[in-house]
Amino acid sequence: MKTTVFSTHKFEEPHLLSSNKGKHELNLLEVRLTESTASLALGTEAISLFTSDDASALILEKLKDIGIKYIALRTAGYNNVDTKKAAELGIKISRVPVYSPYAIAEHTMALILALNRKLIRAHNRVRDMNFSLNGLTGFDLNGKTVGVLGTGKIGAILVKILHGFGCKILAYDTSENRMLIEKYGIRYTDCKTLCSESDIISLHVPLNSSTKHLIDARHISLMKPGVMLINTSRGALVDTKAVIEGLKTKKIGYLGIDVYEEEEGLFFEDHSDDILQDDVIARLMTFNNVLITSHQAFLTETALTNIAETTIYNLDCIEKGKVSGNEVS
Repeated sequence: MKTTVFSTHKFEEPHLLSSNKGKHELNLLEVRLTESTASLALGTEAISLFTSDDASALILEKLKDIGIKYIALRTAGYNNVDTKKAAELGIKISRVPVYSPYAIAEHTMALILALNRKLIRAHNRVRDMNFSLNGLTGFDLNGKTVGVLGTGKIGAILVKILHGFGCKILAYDTSENRMLIEKYGIRYTDCKTLCSESDIISLHVPLNSSTKHLIDARHISLMKPGVMLINTSRGALVDTKAVIEGLKTKKIGYLGIDVYEEEEGLFFEDHSDDILQDDVIARLMTFNNVLITSHQAFLTETALTNIAETTIYNLDCIEKGKVSGNEVS
């Protein structure tokens, strides 16, 4: 099947080619899918999209006009695709529902540890021959209360890791996981209680109309002074401007994010020679208690292999008229 692969990154290209084994004609493009680049898919039946690609209604119409019948997402989430419009146009969508929840959960834990023990600042000091420990004091994770918003595959693994550190765990989700309750003693509660009782809060819920800006000024006002907030899920779960106010007042003592609500066109690209136009993230970068990674939580060899293999499998199924089980309804 002829497929145009948008937003192809160097780190994933060898995995895609290895998994494909020459079965499909892949047109690998570095550019993102936008209104101006949609025409590059002309002559192919399918496209493959990544997190930063824009598959909104107008662009889907352009894709339909040039013969695109299928979208193979290389992600679990699909908030960048207008699924209702795709259904109207008869464009089928598949995704990679699971690639490595361990990768995301472990990166979450890395952010928690790095922020707590001020590892970035300590590393920079030593490189400057400054071996002072002043200002580097952290806290024991043992006994701390961690609120996990979302206990799906990623959240459940994070719970397991946190339990190993001796943390008390609160959870919020639309459905309770009995195994987590019985095995790790977690307590499910509402979002307000979780925010008010947690020393650390980590987000692991999907982005939709009910979760957009879940962490807003109201919920931040309920949090403990000096709370640590971690987001490795979707940027728009957090009202970034409200978080900045929380950082300025010291209500939020630590912030670790791997995602950002305005990351489209910023993350995954080298802007080292550019003038940063985004004043919001520029402000975030001025805080020494903020740690930002550019959507790399998924970036492990295991995850990249699984993403590539599932994407090619989804293309195999659509070509053969089979159901992959990874369709987005």
